[in-house]
Amino acid sequence: MIVNILLIVLGFVLLIKGADFLVDGASNIAKKLHIPEIVIGLTIVSIGTSMPELFVSITSALEGYPDMSIGNVVGSNIANLLLILGLTAAIRPIPFKKETIKFEIPFCLGSTILLFVLANTGKTITRMESFGMILAFGLFIGYTFVLAKKSKGNNKKVKSKTPIWKDILLIILGILGLKFGGDFTVENAVAIATTLGLSEKIISVTILAVGTSLPELVTSLSAAKKGETDLAIGNIIGSNIFNFLLIVGVSAAIKPITYNVSYNRDLIVLFASVILLLIFSYTKPKGKMSKSNGIIYFLCYVAYLAMLFLI
Repeated sequence: MIVNILLIVLGFVLLIKGADFLVDGASNIAKKLHIPEIVIGLTIVSIGTSMPELFVSITSALEGYPDMSIGNVVGSNIANLLLILGLTAAIRPIPFKKETIKFEIPFCLGSTILLFVLANTGKTITRMESFGMILAFGLFIGYTFVLAKKSKGNNKKVKSKTPIWKDILLIILGILGLKFGGDFTVENAVAIATTLGLSEKIISVTILAVGTSLPELVTSLSAAKKGETDLAIGNIIGSNIFNFLLIVGVSAAIKPITYNVSYNRDLIVLFASVILLLIFSYTKPKGKMSKSNGIIYFLCYVAYLAMLFLI
């Protein structure tokens, strides 16, 4: 089992570095094409930090582990909000932008409800349903471009000094790192679950979820320390929407996903977490997630883990 643990760690390293390479390469190419920086941040960065979840979920679906495919995404979204956003706010209070309160958090809530409804109608997420989820993600991307267009002064054209062949090489290396990282992580997580007699669900919503959320954790904590709180919360909310709509959508489009109804409890926890985030935005200190709010979120995550293992 020690070998399995080491291979999972290696898988996480490949996933995180692969995401880094992919983001760097894609960002540089975007700059060469004079795409505004704000659009790069809203799309490439949040999507790039969710690449580990994408590859783990697709690998799980293809190898016949639907519980891991869904569990990784649901667990990651819970970890993103309660653990990562909680720790980030505990370090530095996070002000909410009007767009975040009015559009982005409700969109995140809507994607949670959409997955819950689709998963519980027939107990399978079909290819037809997956196309609807992908379309919904397209609408979110459209929203980010509209938001970018309205952000005057931030749409500066920037240049990248690296040659384009290096950017393409970074993208290729990133994809390879994500592919092999996903394989190592899923295969060895299954082996450990079998050895310890743990369910795929427990492994996926804990070890895999936190492991694949490490890019969001590093990005958000780093942003908070630098005072870039908009990036911190934007990265988390954007990643959660990406996880539910595009990752589950693409995974189900490749191979329909059989849904385990035991995940309904986890989705209810996630639903309550998003509602709580909305409450934080409207209560004192209004328009801001305080340090105490962050501590409450973190304690909620501890309670969630206790529920998984004790109930």
